Amino acid sequence: MTFTSATAADTLKLSTWNLDWLLDPAHPGYAQAPPDIPHRTSTDISSLASYAAHLQGDIVALQEIESPASAGQLFPLARYHLPISQDHVLQHTALAVRADIPFEQNPDVTALDAYATAPATHHHLRSGLDITVHQNGQAPRILVVHLKAGCPDNLPHASRPACATLWQQFAALDDWVTARAQKHEAFAIMGDFNRHLTVHDPLFLTLLCIAPLDLVTAGTASPCQGGSYFIDHIILGGAARAWKIPNSLRVIPLAEKTGQNLSDHCPVSVSLHLPSTKERPQP
Repeated sequence: MTFTSATAADTLKLSTWNLDWLLDPAHPGYAQAPPDIPHRTSTDISSLASYAAHLQGDIVALQEIESPASAGQLFPLARYHLPISQDHVLQHTALAVRADIPFEQNPDVTALDAYATAPATHHHLRSGLDITVHQNGQAPRILVVHLKAGCPDNLPHASRPACATLWQQFAALDDWVTARAQKHEAFAIMGDFNRHLTVHDPLFLTLLCIAPLDLVTAGTASPCQGGSYFIDHIILGGAARAWKIPNSLRVIPLAEKTGQNLSDHCPVSVSLHLPSTKERPQP
């Protein structure tokens, strides 16, 4: 699937946002959702849409999206393309890509569904959405992930089944990063990792052994939900590491205790400067 348009911008704002069961009530799958999910009013959706407009993201990685129609409640189709993973689950990974940015959608990273061959009692996990962006002569690859919850800090060999699953998912990420490194591609991995990643985390180190990476949230705490360590991350690799604009990490805290159903995650962003292929690097 390919979308094309022309843009001369050399700055790209990457964001990630888990929207906590953002469903379309008119979609047939809505009736299959667990009863305790957030049931949002039109006022709740309007508030989330205001945050989305304030975010001003060029490319926004989305998690827990049911369909393009549900994402379109916040990211209007007049301004964004909304590619979504193709797996048969209610919570998809998706992207909101500014309408004037060309991109192509690559096959989903289905290996992130570590339960694909598990017994039928297991719910399938989310595939990764993989796109290639074309801007300013560059073609960074972007992967959107939503990984298994339940192993936020434990060692990956801990007895928790969730940790074994997360380890398996990182093996899939290892393969994806290896492919990017072999092709000398700029890339970003964005999304809800459900883990307090640090540069010393054994899971992150499996990726770092393959290629130099920039964990843009490293060494910082999130102001979201009263302050905590990040579980929503953006990882840059290849030439994208040098494209990061220093001190551009931003988090938009959502209003709490308002009686509204918004999200228990906040948007996380970083900005990149994409040099034109005609630009020569400084000596």
